[in-house]
Amino acid sequence: MRLTLYSDYSLRVLMFLARREERTQIDEIAQFYHISKNHLTKVVNNLATMGYIETTRGRGGGMTLKMAPEEINIGGLIRKTEEHFTLVECFDPETNTCPIAGICGLQNVLGEALMAYLNVLDQYTLQDVLFKKVTI
Repeated sequence: MRLTLYSDYSLRVLMFLARREERTQIDEIAQFYHISKNHLTKVVNNLATMGYIETTRGRGGGMTLKMAPEEINIGGLIRKTEEHFTLVECFDPETNTCPIAGICGLQNVLGEALMAYLNVLDQYTLQDVLFKKVTI
C-alpha cells in the first residue's frame, strides 16, 4: 500500500500547522518541505473544506488548525484524502476483468490486509505523529 502525494502533503501541512501558534502561509510550508506552492494550494483548500484548518485571506491572513491535534485521526484523514483503496483490479467490480476473480482467494487476503492497515492508522492522532524537538 502506498499513499498518494496528496495524502502525504495533507499530513505534512497538518503537522506543520500543529507546531505553530501563529497563522501560517502556504509559502512557508512550501519552502520548509521543498514542495510546489501550487500543489499545496489544492491540499490546503481541501483541508479547509473538510474542516481540519481555518484559512483567512488578505493582509495578515494565513491558516491555522481548526481542530486540536489530538482530535485529528490519521485513519480518518487518510480515508478522506485517498481517492480509492483499489489495491488490485478485482477490488473494483465496475472495471474488473480478471477471469479468476470469483474463485481467487487473494482478494480476501488483500482486503484483510487493507483493513489491518487502516485499523492501525485509526489508532493514531496527529498529536501522536508530530515531530519532536524541532523549531519551525
